[in-house]
Order: sequence, then C-alpha cells, then structure tokens
Amino acid sequence: MHASSVPSVERPQALLSADEIERLKRLSPWRSTWMIAHCWGVILATWVLVAVWTNPITVLLGILLIGTRQLGLGVLSHDGAHFSLYRSRRVNDWVCEWLLGRPLLGGSIDGYRRYHLKHHRYTQQSNDPDLPLSAPFPVSRASLWRKILRDLTGQTGVKQYGAQLREAFAPEEGFTGAGGRLRKGLGRLGPNLAINIGFLAAFSLAGVWYLYFLLWWVPALTWNKLVSRIRNIAEHGAVPDNDDRLRNTRTTRANLLERAFLAPYFVNYHLEHHLLVSAPCHRLRALHRLLLTRGLRERMELQPGYLAVLRRVTMGPLPTGA
Repeated sequence: MHASSVPSVERPQALLSADEIERLKRLSPWRSTWMIAHCWGVILATWVLVAVWTNPITVLLGILLIGTRQLGLGVLSHDGAHFSLYRSRRVNDWVCEWLLGRPLLGGSIDGYRRYHLKHHRYTQQSNDPDLPLSAPFPVSRASLWRKILRDLTGQTGVKQYGAQLREAFAPEEGFTGAGGRLRKGLGRLGPNLAINIGFLAAFSLAGVWYLYFLLWWVPALTWNKLVSRIRNIAEHGAVPDNDDRLRNTRTTRANLLERAFLAPYFVNYHLEHHLLVSAPCHRLRALHRLLLTRGLRERMELQPGYLAVLRRVTMGPLPTGA
C-alpha cells in the first residue's frame, strides 16, 4: 500500500442528509460542561468515599473507577482536539489544557491535534501515525497476556510517563545546559506539578495523604494504561478492510459495566466518529442508530462487546472468564 493512498470510502453525505449532518455536528456547550463535571464528580466522589471507608476492596474499586475516568478526561480532550466541546476555540483549548490535560502530564492540545488529524486523514494507511498501534494485530494469546501484565504492573505507565518527562527536559534551541533544560521542563510541567501538589495537600488535610498516590498515580500507571490499550485495540486492531471506511474502524457495543470501567463517554462508537469527525461524542449513538436504519449493519465492523474484540484480535479464544 502506497503512502499517498487514501481509502476509497463513502463520505457521510452519501449516507446522511444535509439536515442530519448539521444536527449531528451541532455543539452543545451545556452537554460538554456536564460531561466534564460528571468525570471530575466521579473522581472526587470516589476520593471522598474511599477516604471515609478505606479498605482493600474500596481502594481496588477506586483504582478501577478513577483509571477509567482518567481515560474519560482523555476522551473529552479528544473531542476538544476536534473543536467539539465549545464554540469558542479559546475556551475549547483552555478547557482541554487546564481541566483535562494538566492534572496528569498533559499540556497544550495543539500538538496532539496535529498528530491526530493526520490519523483521520490516513486511517489504516502506511502514513497513519497510529498504525503501529493496530498493525501488530492479530497476536497470540500469550502476547496479549504479556501486554496486559505489563500494563497492570505499571511497566507501561512508567515507560510512557518516563518518555514524557525526558521529552519535557530534553535540550532544544534556547534551552541548553542543565539550567536551560530545567527552565524548559519546569515551564512545561510546573503547572501540572502545582495542580498535583494541591491534590496531595487536600488528601493530607484529610489525614489520608497516601490515598493521593493510591487513587491518582496508581490508576494512571496501571488500570488507565490497560483500558487505553483495550480501547486502541478495539478501534482499529485486526479490522477486516483497511480501505473501507465502514470496516477499517470498529464500533464496539458497551454495556453499563463496560461504560463504567472501560469505555466512558461514547468512546466505543469509533466507526461513527471516523465517519463524521466533527460530531460531538454525545451524538455518536444517534449517528449509530441512523446508520443501522440505512441498512448498513452488515457492512459495518461491529462487535458485541470488548471480550469479543479481544477474542477476534488473538489467534485463538481467550481463556474462559478472562
């Protein structure tokens, strides 16, 4: 496949009316605000509840819930990369940076936006920057389990966050030598550090300083990395046709538990997102239903759940109960 090739696929205009497209693209600042408030509300409520009832079970559930909401912050930031949160670009990008990105190691949305729009332009082609995430699949069951183990033991998280830290303090023009690199790194990560010091101070005032690490960085280093991997696999791993827009991207049905612990904020409707990239995430379910009414079910790459996806992308079924 040549780097210049672009999938010959149907455009949304071939499947939807102009009025339907306009309705699906319509922004809802109130809905965006609600989703952001919901995401942080779940995180804060989990912190409070685990601080009040601290035991191994509540800590474990807290790690799972918060790791998934950390993915949710990324999902909502992804909407912002498509200018789908707020009509004002300044507000849109400020929210992406300060409410969704910097509480971990994020920053400006601009770099991710440039990278990600290239992924949409060249989906599953040789110059798709995300192709390395999907190209290895299918893999053996043993390979998948090794990846899961690396995620759950924090190896993936340490590697990825370590790379971000090294990049932040790496020398570049105008920032050479130890002092210059330090200024560059603190300029990039200083606000992130200040936000996290605030989190740690709040936990400390409540007398449970250690929960800051157990309920913020342990989820970030472990469960968040696993659910992010599963999301990536589900979106493009082992898709049936790299050149068909309805089959080079996958939508996975998600039940209530999967939405709570794996796929927040409509992230499972990935085929629909690729078909109409400017549609806010909360409208993707409506787009999915419209496509089904057009009789496209058999043409679309759909899977009934995430376990079905994992079975599909491995050479042989996963162990029962995995």
